[in-house]
Amino acid sequence: MAKVKLGDFEVTLNGDLPPVGSQLPNFFLADGDLKNVDLDHFKGKKLVLNIFPSMNTPVCSAAAIRFNALASKFENAVILCISRDLGFNHKQFCINHKINDVVFLSDMRNENFANDYGILHTNGKFQGLLARSVVVTDSNHKIIHTQLVEQTGQEPDYDKVVEVLT
Repeated sequence: MAKVKLGDFEVTLNGDLPPVGSQLPNFFLADGDLKNVDLDHFKGKKLVLNIFPSMNTPVCSAAAIRFNALASKFENAVILCISRDLGFNHKQFCINHKINDVVFLSDMRNENFANDYGILHTNGKFQGLLARSVVVTDSNHKIIHTQLVEQTGQEPDYDKVVEVLT
Protein backbone atom coordinates (compact mmCIF):
# COMPACT_ATOMS: atom_id res chain seq x y z
CA MET A 1 0.00 0.00 0.00
CA ALA A 2 1.34 3.36 -1.03
CA LYS A 3 1.76 6.24 1.38
CA VAL A 4 1.68 10.01 0.86
CA LYS A 5 2.06 12.99 3.15
CA LEU A 6 -0.60 15.52 4.05
CA GLY A 7 1.57 18.12 5.73
CA ASP A 8 3.61 16.14 8.25
CA PHE A 9 0.95 13.43 8.58
CA GLU A 10 1.52 10.13 6.77
CA VAL A 11 -1.51 8.89 4.88
CA THR A 12 -1.95 5.27 3.85
CA LEU A 13 -3.65 4.66 0.53
CA ASN A 14 -5.76 1.60 -0.24
CA GLY A 15 -3.32 0.23 -2.83
CA ASP A 16 -0.91 1.31 -5.55
CA LEU A 17 -1.33 3.01 -8.90
CA PRO A 18 -1.56 0.61 -11.85
CA PRO A 19 1.96 0.03 -13.21
CA VAL A 20 3.42 1.57 -16.34
CA GLY A 21 2.95 -0.86 -19.22
CA SER A 22 -0.40 -2.14 -17.97
CA GLN A 23 -3.81 -1.46 -19.47
CA LEU A 24 -5.73 1.41 -17.88
CA PRO A 25 -8.51 -0.01 -15.70
CA ASN A 26 -11.98 0.89 -16.92
CA PHE A 27 -13.85 3.45 -14.87
CA PHE A 28 -17.40 4.53 -14.16
CA LEU A 29 -17.52 8.26 -13.40
CA ALA A 30 -20.05 11.10 -13.62
CA ASP A 31 -19.67 14.22 -15.74
CA GLY A 32 -20.89 17.75 -14.92
CA ASP A 33 -24.44 16.81 -15.91
CA LEU A 34 -24.24 13.63 -13.79
CA LYS A 35 -24.19 11.45 -16.90
CA ASN A 36 -22.19 8.26 -16.60
CA VAL A 37 -18.85 8.13 -18.42
CA ASP A 38 -16.53 5.18 -18.91
CA LEU A 39 -13.29 4.51 -20.74
CA ASP A 40 -15.09 3.77 -24.03
CA HIS A 41 -16.01 7.47 -24.26
CA PHE A 42 -12.34 8.17 -25.01
CA LYS A 43 -11.60 5.36 -27.48
CA GLY A 44 -8.52 6.10 -29.60
CA LYS A 45 -7.46 9.09 -27.47
CA LYS A 46 -4.37 9.49 -25.34
CA LEU A 47 -5.42 10.27 -21.78
CA VAL A 48 -4.06 12.30 -18.90
CA LEU A 49 -5.84 11.53 -15.64
CA ASN A 50 -5.27 14.44 -13.26
CA ILE A 51 -6.58 12.91 -10.02
CA PHE A 52 -6.95 15.04 -6.90
CA PRO A 53 -8.70 15.29 -3.51
CA SER A 54 -11.06 18.27 -3.99
CA MET A 55 -11.59 21.37 -6.11
CA ASN A 56 -11.91 23.30 -2.86
CA THR A 57 -8.16 23.35 -2.22
CA PRO A 58 -5.69 25.82 -3.75
CA VAL A 59 -3.33 23.16 -5.14
CA CYS A 60 -6.12 21.15 -6.77
CA SER A 61 -7.53 24.28 -8.37
CA ALA A 62 -4.08 25.39 -9.57
CA ALA A 63 -3.41 21.98 -11.13
CA ALA A 64 -6.73 21.98 -13.00
CA ILE A 65 -6.05 25.48 -14.34
CA ARG A 66 -2.51 24.51 -15.38
CA PHE A 67 -3.63 21.33 -17.14
CA ASN A 68 -6.31 23.35 -18.95
CA ALA A 69 -3.58 25.69 -20.22
CA LEU A 70 -1.45 22.73 -21.35
CA ALA A 71 -4.28 20.86 -23.09
CA SER A 72 -3.81 22.56 -26.46
CA LYS A 73 -0.20 21.29 -26.64
CA PHE A 74 -1.27 17.65 -26.82
CA GLU A 75 -2.33 16.09 -30.10
CA ASN A 76 -5.13 13.50 -29.87
CA ALA A 77 -5.16 13.69 -26.07
CA VAL A 78 -7.84 14.38 -23.49
CA ILE A 79 -7.13 15.59 -19.98
CA LEU A 80 -9.51 14.21 -17.37
CA CYS A 81 -9.66 16.03 -14.03
CA ILE A 82 -11.04 13.53 -11.51
CA SER A 83 -12.09 14.00 -7.89
CA ARG A 84 -14.94 12.97 -5.61
CA ASP A 85 -16.51 16.44 -5.82
CA LEU A 86 -20.00 16.53 -7.26
CA GLY A 87 -20.26 17.21 -10.97
CA PHE A 88 -22.16 20.40 -10.15
CA ASN A 89 -19.09 21.75 -8.34
CA HIS A 90 -16.84 20.86 -11.26
CA LYS A 91 -19.18 22.58 -13.68
CA GLN A 92 -19.28 25.77 -11.59
CA PHE A 93 -15.49 25.76 -11.22
CA CYS A 94 -15.13 25.60 -15.02
CA ILE A 95 -17.51 28.52 -15.46
CA ASN A 96 -15.75 30.60 -12.80
CA HIS A 97 -12.28 29.95 -14.24
CA LYS A 98 -13.17 29.82 -17.96
CA ILE A 99 -11.96 26.24 -18.26
CA ASN A 100 -12.96 24.61 -21.54
CA ASP A 101 -10.11 22.32 -22.57
CA VAL A 102 -10.24 19.57 -19.93
CA VAL A 103 -12.99 17.16 -18.91
CA PHE A 104 -14.02 17.05 -15.25
CA LEU A 105 -15.33 13.76 -13.89
CA SER A 106 -16.56 12.76 -10.46
CA ASP A 107 -15.96 9.52 -8.57
CA MET A 108 -19.20 10.12 -6.67
CA ARG A 109 -21.06 6.95 -7.67
CA ASN A 110 -19.00 4.30 -5.90
CA GLU A 111 -15.44 3.53 -4.80
CA ASN A 112 -14.53 1.32 -7.77
CA PHE A 113 -12.30 3.97 -9.37
CA ALA A 114 -10.50 4.67 -6.07
CA ASN A 115 -10.07 0.95 -5.44
CA ASP A 116 -8.97 0.02 -8.97
CA TYR A 117 -6.40 2.82 -9.00
CA GLY A 118 -5.25 2.33 -5.37
CA ILE A 119 -5.55 6.02 -4.52
CA LEU A 120 -8.10 6.29 -1.71
CA HIS A 121 -6.96 8.00 1.49
CA THR A 122 -7.71 5.47 4.25
CA ASN A 123 -6.85 7.74 7.18
CA GLY A 124 -6.26 11.39 8.04
CA LYS A 125 -8.40 14.44 7.42
CA PHE A 126 -8.77 13.61 3.69
CA GLN A 127 -9.95 10.07 4.48
CA GLY A 128 -12.30 8.95 1.71
CA LEU A 129 -10.83 11.36 -0.87
CA LEU A 130 -8.55 10.57 -3.81
CA ALA A 131 -4.78 11.05 -3.61
CA ARG A 132 -3.15 13.56 -5.94
CA SER A 133 -1.79 11.55 -8.83
CA VAL A 134 -1.36 11.52 -12.60
CA VAL A 135 -1.77 8.65 -15.04
CA VAL A 136 -0.92 9.08 -18.74
CA THR A 137 -1.84 6.60 -21.47
CA ASP A 138 -1.19 6.15 -25.16
CA SER A 139 -4.13 6.02 -27.60
CA ASN A 140 -4.69 2.32 -26.80
CA HIS A 141 -4.99 3.22 -23.11
CA LYS A 142 -1.74 1.49 -22.20
CA ILE A 143 -0.19 3.34 -19.25
CA ILE A 144 2.99 5.20 -20.23
CA HIS A 145 3.52 7.33 -17.10
CA THR A 146 2.29 7.55 -13.52
CA GLN A 147 3.02 9.88 -10.65
CA LEU A 148 1.75 9.61 -7.12
CA VAL A 149 2.49 13.05 -5.70
CA GLU A 150 4.19 12.23 -2.43
CA GLN A 151 3.25 15.50 -0.68
CA THR A 152 -0.45 16.32 -1.14
CA GLY A 153 0.30 20.04 -0.95
CA GLN A 154 2.48 19.92 -4.07
CA GLU A 155 1.46 20.07 -7.72
CA PRO A 156 2.21 17.24 -10.14
CA ASP A 157 5.20 17.22 -12.49
CA TYR A 158 3.69 18.94 -15.54
CA ASP A 159 6.99 18.83 -17.45
CA LYS A 160 7.04 15.03 -17.30
CA VAL A 161 3.48 14.87 -18.69
CA VAL A 162 4.47 17.17 -21.55
CA GLU A 163 7.58 15.05 -22.18
CA VAL A 164 5.71 11.74 -22.46
CA LEU A 165 2.98 13.17 -24.69
CA THR A 166 5.14 15.11 -27.15
